[in-house]
Amino acid sequence: MKTIKAALVVQNCIAGNFQKNFDFCLHHITCAQKKGAKFIVFPEMNLTGYVAGPDIKKISRPITKDMVNHFSSLAKNLELTILVGLAEKTAQKKIYASHLVFYPDKSFEMYRKIHTAPFEKKYFSAGNEIKIFNSHGIRFGIQLCYDAHFPELSLAMALKEIDVIFIPHASPRGSSQEKYDSWIRHLRARAFDNGVYIAACNQTGDNTKDLFFPGISIFIGPDGNVIYKSVDGAQGIHIINIEKSVLSEIRSHKMRYFLPHRRNDLFKF
Repeated sequence: MKTIKAALVVQNCIAGNFQKNFDFCLHHITCAQKKGAKFIVFPEMNLTGYVAGPDIKKISRPITKDMVNHFSSLAKNLELTILVGLAEKTAQKKIYASHLVFYPDKSFEMYRKIHTAPFEKKYFSAGNEIKIFNSHGIRFGIQLCYDAHFPELSLAMALKEIDVIFIPHASPRGSSQEKYDSWIRHLRARAFDNGVYIAACNQTGDNTKDLFFPGISIFIGPDGNVIYKSVDGAQGIHIINIEKSVLSEIRSHKMRYFLPHRRNDLFKF
């Protein structure tokens, strides 16, 4: 059955240096397409960089027509679905952690982070929509960093029959191995409990605003086992394979796929 290649990107995102971050995107989008990827996933807020203090007001940006046209053209010309993030400033002066999805065959869509971390709440507004996306025969959800700590969100997405959850992070502090040890506790559970792939990536390095990010990417199968990981901290592309046949195998197994046996009479969603 169908195999879809996706590229997870580990990126050093300089807070406030939109042009540098944007140019990095353009180069790696082309690289991913040459490697046969149909999806490319950048870290949370990779275009603007990430801070959770008052500086976010300076580095946040509106979603402009030029930005949309540029990524939309790339997605169409390269037949590649592009997931990029930014600190989005709205006309109402609200700031969201937003991730944009640019399709080869239609306009873009957007996910706004639903669960803002405690130290983000003073500066970021929370999104209110659980979005499901569809491209290249893959149904997917997006969660941003702190979102992944809430099992109900993954369950809500799984009940809408997604195949994969992409989880871009801007998660600072610690070594790459320490971050891997932290992530693996909950990300394997999200995959195993819901019978979905989990694909996550992080920013890396010094963002010039007193935050250092441990670069990491990880890909977990719907059986909860880690298929791929990188903890070397380097910038770059990591190619993963989303196998529809593996999803079918898990979901046809009476003892390895749990969602059909939920007590829907007790649980309200």
